[in-house]
Amino acid sequence: MGDPIHPVDGTAFMLAASRASVPPSRLSDLLADAQVALVERRETYRRRYERPLETPAFEAFLVNEGHWAELGEEFDWRRRDHEAVARAHRQKLLQAGKGADRRREFENALDLREAVVVGTD
Repeated sequence: MGDPIHPVDGTAFMLAASRASVPPSRLSDLLADAQVALVERRETYRRRYERPLETPAFEAFLVNEGHWAELGEEFDWRRRDHEAVARAHRQKLLQAGKGADRRREFENALDLREAVVVGTD
């Protein structure tokens, strides 16, 4: 099995890419790199953080503010890189929330926390 594929796709990816200060190809690479790290930490996320949504394709967690900045430091990403990745994960959770009629709930939760979406593939 190859590297895990990031779960941010479709509308969520396009919205994040359009608002990011990085090109879509760079965002895709950043998301793929992040996915590898997130899969390795999945059990930690399950133990430490709220998981407001789980689908066959991904698990979504609400983590502390600053999570993406910390992960960005580990990867030696620039500020705009980790902000773009955070935006993409936020958009994915909000998009999924709209489909589950929970968007407002997720918007409120994201006022204080950040989204982490870990693919299950």
